Amino acid sequence: MNWTEWLSDPRIRRIGLQAGAGIVLVAVIATGAWYWYRAQEARGEAALAGATILVQQASLPQAPPDARDNAIKALDAVVREHPRFSGIPQAAYQLGNLRYAAGQYAAARGAYEVALAKGGSPTLRALAAVAIGYTWEAEKNYASAATAYEAALRQLDVRTFLYEDTLMALGRVQELGGKTAAAQETYQRLLKDVPATRRADELKTRLADLKSRQ
Repeated sequence: MNWTEWLSDPRIRRIGLQAGAGIVLVAVIATGAWYWYRAQEARGEAALAGATILVQQASLPQAPPDARDNAIKALDAVVREHPRFSGIPQAAYQLGNLRYAAGQYAAARGAYEVALAKGGSPTLRALAAVAIGYTWEAEKNYASAATAYEAALRQLDVRTFLYEDTLMALGRVQELGGKTAAAQETYQRLLKDVPATRRADELKTRLADLKSRQ
């Protein structure tokens, strides 16, 4: 069968039409999905922009008493109403910071956990992981705080800006929780991993104090 005969075969034409229809359908679905995604992003971006203005207003020295509550409500709405928005990690992290400042430590922890679970940049994930430790520490739950700081440290490279502060926080809660041997190990680790640390004198003083308690 030559090409002319092959193309004139009704069965071949039918298969070709079906294949073409399938390609068009896939293209229509893909285009619709893209427009739906962009619409979702646009709504999320607008909601976050509005919430960010309220956050900025709440940070002003002359901010009214309800400014922080309004910012919290706006960010909470972003997280709840736009769950597929790519800016959720940022919104959740800001929400956690506001709730922490308000003394709502459990709620702040929940927001930081959302920020951590939803992805975002490595820096934002690291900040959220460390902040979870701060919420536990604020509640004087030093064992959970230590666990959170240890989890955060697994995400951090020794060269990152958070590494030193997080190790210091871990040693602090170990001390507060009565884990003096663990605290010594943490401070020694910090001196080893960050030999140029600005806290060298403080760490040496703490180590000497811990050893004197044994």
